Amino acid sequence: MDALHPRLLVHDFRTVHTFFSALLPELVGAHQAAGGPDGPYASWDVGGEGLLSMFDAGAMSAATGTEASPGGTVMLVCRVPDVDAGTELCLTLGATLVAPPTDRPDWGPHLRVSHVRAPEGVLIELQSY
Repeated sequence: MDALHPRLLVHDFRTVHTFFSALLPELVGAHQAAGGPDGPYASWDVGGEGLLSMFDAGAMSAATGTEASPGGTVMLVCRVPDVDAGTELCLTLGATLVAPPTDRPDWGPHLRVSHVRAPEGVLIELQSY
């Protein structure tokens, strides 16, 4: 059982699902463990552990009686072997560039990062050491 994993509440489930379904297997070797593009739920695992899940924001709002916040309230940090290649993959799949691949020795020894926004605004940091 996963003790903690991020769950995104999304408004355009199919678009966000399409993005992460194409990105996560290529970027970190994840596989879809549950759900599909029609929602309201989907999840991806790596090595039997939960990596990311998403749930339709409208369905969650109905279940909890609250309004879901739009994307952008979560940042996903993903360690990758090649930040430049990972950034290009994200952009090819529909992400928008926030900050290009940059060496950040002030953040950590040999650290290279970039930042992109997935559909609906979730901020993703790609990093390598």
